[in-house]
Amino acid sequence: MLTVIGEGLVDVVQRSSGIQAHVGGSPLNVAVGLARLDHPVQFIGRYGRDAYGEAVAAHLKSSSVMLPVGPDELPTSVATALIDDDGAASYTFELAWELPGLADRLPLMLQSTTLLHTGSIATMLAPGASEVLAAVEHAHPLATVSFDPNCRPSIITDVDYARGQAEKFVRLADVVKASDEDLEWLYPGEDPLDSARRWLALGGSVGPAMVVVTRGARGPWGVNAAGEAHFAAPSVQVADTVGAGDSFMAALLSGVVDRGLDGAQNRQELRRLSAESLRDLLAHASRAAAVTVSRAGANPPTRAELARLEAGSVGSGTP
Repeated sequence: MLTVIGEGLVDVVQRSSGIQAHVGGSPLNVAVGLARLDHPVQFIGRYGRDAYGEAVAAHLKSSSVMLPVGPDELPTSVATALIDDDGAASYTFELAWELPGLADRLPLMLQSTTLLHTGSIATMLAPGASEVLAAVEHAHPLATVSFDPNCRPSIITDVDYARGQAEKFVRLADVVKASDEDLEWLYPGEDPLDSARRWLALGGSVGPAMVVVTRGARGPWGVNAAGEAHFAAPSVQVADTVGAGDSFMAALLSGVVDRGLDGAQNRQELRRLSAESLRDLLAHASRAAAVTVSRAGANPPTRAELARLEAGSVGSGTP
């Protein structure tokens, strides 16, 4: 069982052609991405007893994501995305993030979890962020942990606080993914790749096995104990970039699970992954992101769609 903990929300997307509403939220998108890649996954998050909340639950269930936590009395969170003429998205948010009583339910909900993913607003915004950290600490002795800061400076404006929060999760994570924009904001004036190299060292022998940096059209780069790797992003007609990083994250984790490297018992083997295998993971994740940017909204690929792309139907990328 894979578990994703974090925010679910509704993206209200504004384009020159009109307005549409889509279910989103970075962790929620990762959960859907993992489910579409045929992994059993549960989503631990919150949503309200309102029309948007019903849409969140229906969207997750339509991709066979399990929901151990039901709706609450707060409004479902909303993100408004403004899409420019180049397809890039900028966001504003109306959020409620808390998971009261989660600690008491964690032993049951996480008892069969081999991989726990979290990130984004859920790891930064009080009061829920402390509950998420406690969940990661609970899961760490038994499960692989993954983290994507997916920073939202319009919500968490204090960069020193955000940096401290991110580093708490990095120290506990086995797989870390961040965008170059995330790292540039967290560590202003520093090369994002140098920041990623420093993150790899956080936590010492129990810190990250790999740190991956997504860089848009330049393609992802990653570092692990064996070295560094890069994969050139496949060429694709971009509809928009909504959910691209989350599709990348889901496929990266799917690659780890497909190799039998999930679970704390495989932590050292994951740390021994070769640079060539790291590049293969980057390629797999890049192709998933390419499918997502080729169509509107956070719409990650199925395993069958990704397999067709792996076969070379939309470009293979080059080192």
